Amino acid sequence: MFKNVGIVIKNFSNPSSEETTSIKNLINILNKHFNNVYLDDESSIFAKNSQIQNKEFSSLADLVVVIGGDGTLLGAARKYHKHDLPILGINMGSVGFLTEVTVNNFEDAIISILNGDYEVEERSLVSASFDGRIIHAVNEIVVHSGSYTQLMRYKLSANGNVVYEKRSDGLIISTTTGSTAYALSAGGPIVHPSIDAFTVLPMLSQSLSSRPFIISSDKSLSISLIGGSSDMGMICADGQDDISIPYLTDIKISRVKKTLKLIHLKNNDFFEACREKLGWSLDISSPK
Repeated sequence: MFKNVGIVIKNFSNPSSEETTSIKNLINILNKHFNNVYLDDESSIFAKNSQIQNKEFSSLADLVVVIGGDGTLLGAARKYHKHDLPILGINMGSVGFLTEVTVNNFEDAIISILNGDYEVEERSLVSASFDGRIIHAVNEIVVHSGSYTQLMRYKLSANGNVVYEKRSDGLIISTTTGSTAYALSAGGPIVHPSIDAFTVLPMLSQSLSSRPFIISSDKSLSISLIGGSSDMGMICADGQDDISIPYLTDIKISRVKKTLKLIHLKNNDFFEACREKLGWSLDISSPK
């Protein structure tokens, strides 16, 4: 049973009065149903006049509630997944594959969860290690040339076996979760959440036969950067800030041991989300 909840709220630069009211209503609902409610420090703008404790809650909370969109949830996941805290996403964004609960059904969802009517789904993260540092991503690791319309050359290996050597704008290594994010926009396949795999997707390859492929996430990948049009290549996780990386560097890609734990209501349906978020099964011949 969840008794203590931590809240992570989207970093609104200038929230509207409607957004502020909605978020405070959500906080009041959490105060009503939980013994202790903690607010992530980055969300302190909403702590005023609320009966919540503004502190780091990784050792205090049983559940993390993320209010925002998928981007907000990705940030919370990178920060809190190592503490084995389950995360529930509340959608105040646009697409929201990960944030399935809405503002309108929030209290009903909380009551269902407290009554045990929920499931915990575990999702794998991906890590990239290079130059003595490690970065983690929920959606994808992207290695790229750093410039639009500029190619880079690299060699990809899997478990020590060479897969190919290519020239392209870069390479996307996507998790199953990321298959409905940037990788989807780049032409990758949608992977069902029950399949634990990486999608490997060249970006604008100089090869007519270049295609994405899917590989089990228990395989280790290596990307050897051979050269490009500039002095350095770039790497980023989940669309965060680019990190410069010298050519002739090897990047090791692997699955993170600790999984992300997502809370879903028992009536959650992945294909319903695809129909709703991606416009599947729309009758384009019908008049608007």
